[in-house]
Amino acid sequence: MAASDFPTTDPRPLILHVVYRFSVGGLENGLVNIINHMPAARWRHAVVSLTEIDASFAGRVARTDVKFFELHKPPGQGFWQYPSLYRLFRQLRPAVVHTRNLAALEAQVPAFAARVPVRVHGEHGRDVEDLDGTSAYHQWMRRAYRPFVHRYIALSRDLETYLKDRVRIPESRITQVFNGVDLKRFSVAENGRRNIPSSPFNDNPRLWVAGTVGRMQTVKAQTQLVEAFVQVLTMHPALRAQLRLILVGEGPLRAECEALLQAAGLADLAWFAGERKDVPEVMQGLNCFVLPSLAEGISNTILEAMASGLPVIATAVGGNADLVVDGRTGIIVPAADVASLASALSAMALDPCTATAFGLAGRQQLEANFSLDAMVSAYENVYDDLLRRAASHKN
Repeated sequence: MAASDFPTTDPRPLILHVVYRFSVGGLENGLVNIINHMPAARWRHAVVSLTEIDASFAGRVARTDVKFFELHKPPGQGFWQYPSLYRLFRQLRPAVVHTRNLAALEAQVPAFAARVPVRVHGEHGRDVEDLDGTSAYHQWMRRAYRPFVHRYIALSRDLETYLKDRVRIPESRITQVFNGVDLKRFSVAENGRRNIPSSPFNDNPRLWVAGTVGRMQTVKAQTQLVEAFVQVLTMHPALRAQLRLILVGEGPLRAECEALLQAAGLADLAWFAGERKDVPEVMQGLNCFVLPSLAEGISNTILEAMASGLPVIATAVGGNADLVVDGRTGIIVPAADVASLASALSAMALDPCTATAFGLAGRQQLEANFSLDAMVSAYENVYDDLLRRAASHKN
């Protein structure tokens, strides 16, 4: 869509969300939830992707007044895009520009030049090239853009600490906001595990099914889950009659995972579901959710699993321990530790009653602390506060 086709006379403040790519992902899912659930009578939204927009994914935005712009940026620094972004910001006249993660942070410069009243930056997770947050270069990059940002939003306590201690952002300029989950869309399956369309493990209530959902790339470490699955069935051969594994998602790790299962002779005990749009139904078809990631911010899939009443096994990275209470709603294991992951998976599979209790406790925790309404309210409070400050400075 051309910026000239987007009305600028609407009195509702326009929030312009800038992301590197708008396609399937946790960050993008969270953005869709924000857009769909913020009061339409109060706010307008537009999405700018520095690269591409997946039209199918954009269809998840339920509002018809949201506009999308893609800039087809090649890899590397995007200084040459500053004029295009500047013109776009001047034409759309947003009240708020909200960038997300380091890959989109550079858009803060043209937003400043275009005199956008409020400029917000969100940190949603670790950079793939800097999983432990120790990269001096990445810290320097964030400090370089620091003067252009009014407020930072950190999606976990870990990221809040990183911004304060490593990037040296004053605490007064950081707001920590947990992701929220739609407790109506994700719910506990009645009468036990439900069938997942096309799954080979349907119609057998004796099976106990563990699964994961996410892009199959290095940071998500699905190969380590597969290795743990193989270890469990090697240590406990009797579990071959009931333990199954479902991997939802696509990406470069799929072939490696398939090869590991083939080599172990266990290919028929696992199912690669591919990319799915029916994640709520998938969650209701599992007995346990596993997230073996090497890095995370606040995982939407953990929240969705807990909302579905599933016990969770997750690695001790990012905000995972903010969500999963070890020994109460699930099990936290060290990252990149296949043996610990296998131990946790076997403990769940061998004691399904405790696993079920973990899942129900997780649902209760979600209802108390991680509702979608609480998340949306937190974002609105940030935008309202900064817009009031901008108006007072202008007057």
